[in-house]
Amino acid sequence: MKRIDALLLLSTFAFGTLCLHCTGNGSNGMHSNAARQTRQSEVSEKSTFYIDTLYTELDNPWGMAWLTDGRLLVTERKGAILIFENDRYTGRQLEGFPEVYEQGQGGLLDIQPHPNYAENGWIYATYAKPGPGGGGTALIRFRITGNKIDGLETLYQTAPLSGAGVHFGSRIVFDNAGYLYFSTGERGVKENAQDLTNDLGKIHRLHDDGRIPTDNPFVDTPDAQPSIWSFGHRNVQGLAYDRINNNIYATEHGPRGGDELNLIERGKNYGWPIITYGIDYSGAIISELTEKEGMEQPIHYWTPSIATCGLLYYTGDKFPAWRNNLFTGALALTHVARVELRNGNYVHEEKLLKNIGRVRHIAQHADGYIYVLTEGPGMLLKLIPAE
Repeated sequence: MKRIDALLLLSTFAFGTLCLHCTGNGSNGMHSNAARQTRQSEVSEKSTFYIDTLYTELDNPWGMAWLTDGRLLVTERKGAILIFENDRYTGRQLEGFPEVYEQGQGGLLDIQPHPNYAENGWIYATYAKPGPGGGGTALIRFRITGNKIDGLETLYQTAPLSGAGVHFGSRIVFDNAGYLYFSTGERGVKENAQDLTNDLGKIHRLHDDGRIPTDNPFVDTPDAQPSIWSFGHRNVQGLAYDRINNNIYATEHGPRGGDELNLIERGKNYGWPIITYGIDYSGAIISELTEKEGMEQPIHYWTPSIATCGLLYYTGDKFPAWRNNLFTGALALTHVARVELRNGNYVHEEKLLKNIGRVRHIAQHADGYIYVLTEGPGMLLKLIPAE
């Protein structure tokens, strides 16, 4: 169909020509870390909760993950992995992480333990790895001894490398069968997303040791990258797995308008840049099409862009009214969006933590509490239900 003329009203939205989706200024020094501070209760549509401010001096945080011994690891884009215990920063970092390509949005990105971490000790991470011509998203795994990284293995290096500082992806999830999925951006080159011969603008599926599954959708397609699970993505910075229904959800940045929430399925094409609900930062039309046969429609899209980042599918008991809801961060519009689905369809959205800062990630602890990472200022927050 033809693009709805109303989309051109986006030119009045205060994005200008600068992409506000992914870059941030990190901590602005406004807060001290002298003590945890709990705000007054926040009243939402279905839950009343407190925001417990655990730490306020993060520098462009990106990912977080808990180990079975209770430690929380928080990544910073510059290449640091901070260690928290009992909701407090220990003052220690993991030692021995490799050099990162800290360019624009590039650097150390996501982190996730293996589903069987207690038995095998593997921790997985994605980062922008430097190389000839620039850098590119790499997937690695390692173990730790004390606070030191040991036995680091590179499982996948995306190609081609680029000197661009945009659209690296990148999130990691495991499914019930133990397969690993990780996302990549198209590095600012739109055509990469539709090109099966490269790794960019895709979601990849691997075994936990980096081997490529023989039942991946493009293993028998000539010249296609056999790790590809889905394609036609602009920059996926949110992945969440629903273990009950075996669904993978993704949020990806649109340009000026057209951020998307998608259900990720085997071999599907998600359309970028052939179909989009957004326009370019200059106001120029990228495509006249918002739908096309053979390309997937999003479950939901945001116009104007909220700048989606991080994604949680909530399954805990601390907020029973929020169970099975999706939570995505909003970098540009500085809130957390709570999204309700029914039978796979979008039905409702609520804005939480309005004006809290650029929300980079949301995660659920095993006990059901929700944690939030923000940048500018760089904070670690914990949501606690009001008794």
